[in-house]
Amino acid sequence: MIRLEHFTPNDFSQLIHWIHSEELLTNWAGSLFSFPLTKESMEWYLSDTNDIEKSDAFVYKVVEVESNEVIGHISLGGISRKNRAGRISRVLIGDDKHKGKGYCVEMIKAVLKIGFEELGLHRISLGVYNSNLSALKCYQAAGFIIEGTMRDVVLNNGKWWSLIEMGILEDEWKLRN
Repeated sequence: MIRLEHFTPNDFSQLIHWIHSEELLTNWAGSLFSFPLTKESMEWYLSDTNDIEKSDAFVYKVVEVESNEVIGHISLGGISRKNRAGRISRVLIGDDKHKGKGYCVEMIKAVLKIGFEELGLHRISLGVYNSNLSALKCYQAAGFIIEGTMRDVVLNNGKWWSLIEMGILEDEWKLRN
């Protein structure tokens, strides 16, 4: 069981530690950041976030309830209040010891609950690189539908990655919950 808490400057060091390679950074954030992550880039990332009334992005750390340990990171951004839409991004389980335990699905469900119940969104989307099969399975388990593929969007270490676009609508989410 997990809970989401707002990501703060106190969490920068841990996230920087988790993102220990350029490939992991690209998989986590595409081209948003350059390697290595810095406290300055994290400050920029957090600017104007987490205000329920006016922000277009919400950034969270993921806390395992029983141990109170921070185990991951997730954000919900690209909020369009006019179109009632948002986009999940930067999903990360920090340490390998926490992978494969169902935390990813719990994280996604927790963000969907915020998006649909608190923000009143109608549609939430995300993109996942075709090389990240465990994330793809996680998103499908949480109810996301594959909507299409953008082919060869990132060149990483001489290999092309395609981006699988996925989405879920509020009615689909309500049926699952």
